[in-house]
Amino acid sequence: MDDKLAELGRRFDELTARMGDPSIYEQPGAFQKIAREAAHLEPIVKAWRRLEVVRRELADAEELVRESADADMRALAREEAEALTEERDALAAELRILLLPKDPNDEKNVLLEVRAGTGGEEAALFAADLFRMYERYAAEQGWQIEILSASYGDAGGFKEVVALVSGDRVYSTLKFEAGTHRVQRVPVTESQGRIHTSACTVAVLPEAEDVEIDIPDSDLRIDTYRSQGAGGQHVNTTDSAIRVTHLPSGLVVTCQDEKSQHKNKAKALKVLRARLLDRKQAEAEAERADARRAMVGSGDRSERIRTYNFPQNRVTDHRIGLTLYKLDEVIQGTLDPVIEPVRASHQAAQLADDDDD
Repeated sequence: MDDKLAELGRRFDELTARMGDPSIYEQPGAFQKIAREAAHLEPIVKAWRRLEVVRRELADAEELVRESADADMRALAREEAEALTEERDALAAELRILLLPKDPNDEKNVLLEVRAGTGGEEAALFAADLFRMYERYAAEQGWQIEILSASYGDAGGFKEVVALVSGDRVYSTLKFEAGTHRVQRVPVTESQGRIHTSACTVAVLPEAEDVEIDIPDSDLRIDTYRSQGAGGQHVNTTDSAIRVTHLPSGLVVTCQDEKSQHKNKAKALKVLRARLLDRKQAEAEAERADARRAMVGSGDRSERIRTYNFPQNRVTDHRIGLTLYKLDEVIQGTLDPVIEPVRASHQAAQLADDDDD
């Protein structure tokens, strides 16, 4: 382990030196690539170098405890050794997490898709609430969010909304939001005060770059039509709406939010690439999951990941058994209290798998 960390330290120093070389700017994209790798290595190298210092200081403190003739000095050294031992163990645990295999998509932007499920118009209204929750969270994180396409419910809300979320480590933060979100509340249209249950699905797709998913023109059918919207909104008088069909897979993407046919096509292709990349990665993941289930059995849970109970101000994450009575804060975009425990549980599972190996 120490040899591996020492090698990472040398690599980090090399990258830092190269970033200070003016000639790096002569190579398109080179600085950004090196900066990303250096940013990934920095917390690992920082923790390891601090661990090396703590180990040396701990050895000195333990030597004082053993050899000092002064009782007061031994007592001070013993206290210092105890504190350094705690720091050493914490740094070692931190390094184990930092060295876990990284999801190659973690640094990517995402396409966030929210769709109304069971529950009719109430589900569409809840889809809008969920999307606003993510918009507020994105604003807190300093991310940018751009709606790529939207289909509106008759009574408001969204039947479906797709948005590009751009910023620092968006996918690594939002990827655990994918799944079915259930809501329990009294709809605004309910005159008897009865609680209804409805659901929405959330998809979090890493943004695909052109080099990752190459789509030949011959694989596409492009149809144009006149935009339509709810209540006269987003309606164009020209055939600017775009429907893109990927012939090999049958995937269909529509986009009508822009007045420009060219812009709608570009947005639709962005969504299509992300969906194709997600499908490709899901197929690979399914193969790995099948192999693992054959070894350890199925541990799958229901696809329902979270319930939002408004009468009780309760939000429950079913994957880890987390219940918080602060739904009013969560729905306003304070998502870290529900996201971070899921991330921590995922890391713990990775560590357990690492120990089994």
